[in-house]
Amino acid sequence: MENLQNKTEYCLNCKNKPCQLGCPLGNDIPEFIRLAKEHKYKEAYEALSKTTVMPFICGKICPKSKQCQGKCIRGIKGQPVSIGEIENAIGEMAIQNKWYEDVEKPATNGKKIAIIGAGPAGITASIWLAKNGWKVKVFEKHKKIGGILRYGIPEFRLEKRYIDVLEQYMQKLGIIIETNKMLGKDFEIKELLEKYSTVFLSEGANVSNKMGIPGEELGQVMGANELLEYENHPDYSGKKIIVIGGGNVAMDAARTIKRMGAKEVTVVYRRAIEQMPAEPKEVEEARNEGINFLFQVNVKSIESKKAYCIRTQLVQKDGEARLVPVEIPESKFAIDADYVVMAIGAKLNNTGVENIELTEKGYIKIDEMYKTSIPHVYAAGDNTGGVSTVAWASFYGREAAKNIDKNE
Repeated sequence: MENLQNKTEYCLNCKNKPCQLGCPLGNDIPEFIRLAKEHKYKEAYEALSKTTVMPFICGKICPKSKQCQGKCIRGIKGQPVSIGEIENAIGEMAIQNKWYEDVEKPATNGKKIAIIGAGPAGITASIWLAKNGWKVKVFEKHKKIGGILRYGIPEFRLEKRYIDVLEQYMQKLGIIIETNKMLGKDFEIKELLEKYSTVFLSEGANVSNKMGIPGEELGQVMGANELLEYENHPDYSGKKIIVIGGGNVAMDAARTIKRMGAKEVTVVYRRAIEQMPAEPKEVEEARNEGINFLFQVNVKSIESKKAYCIRTQLVQKDGEARLVPVEIPESKFAIDADYVVMAIGAKLNNTGVENIELTEKGYIKIDEMYKTSIPHVYAAGDNTGGVSTVAWASFYGREAAKNIDKNE
């Protein structure tokens, strides 16, 4: 507790709140830290709960250096305030004291909604709508709720008990959860619209992208998203694995595979470490666990037990804010690889949404109110091509819920 107090005392409680501007959910960070500083921990939790439904999760896994802590005034000349650690501590207190159960089931407004997908966006939308009197039923394709929280982020980064708490919170609000139900297989949108006034799509986008290179169809090549979601891992014992990509999914896959007995795991990224989208803390922890890194290297083709690569240099091109990797001639080389794991982003599984208008990139097309091309059907989160972090997915779910409540 003394350590927590020291962390709260370090906050300047800035009036212009730059940290809040850096938070996708707009959490009033100086306010909840002020309350914690005054030992008003339940009030701090209540302040957080005005904007987020999962403080005990975001406090652990948000890319804080790129969001709230990256905007912290104290970080200009020194270390930023440990916002995530303070938020997580408050969340832990809420779990221990079951503050999340201090909620009454609201009176119904007579409206019914079906929510497809119980990941961050779906969970958030369900809670916000239930609090506003909607009768909510959530359909989840897996046997438990959580989406990427449960089936994408490894246990060593996020314990599953946190998702169990969210489920208890949902049930306390009267939200009905039906698992092992998949859109396009067990039901269709048209069927749901006959029973519910509104449908909200939040099934995510977790089909691993491909590079379009020779050898990608080989059995030794796997998608990181599918490996993490379904845990269909081969035997890595004594094997050499390369993971292509530079985001948190690449870090999660590499660290998971290393823990499963791989002899050597190498992350290959075509840009420099400074351009990696992964949270620096995750990169550091991967290195501490013995993960190798090859920067400014691009994989060109894959053959049995080999990945053929080429080195890159970063150049500034007109109209590009980010440095662009350009291949260096005559710099090809090969890496031994028993397995190659693709972690270069993900796309939508469009099963069940064939009749909905999609964007050019293959995501569900929505307007500014989160409406799709089908009346009374809304969508938000990764399935619409939104920014792929848990906090942003939760933000999209919250804002979609507000629009649904206003317009339906």
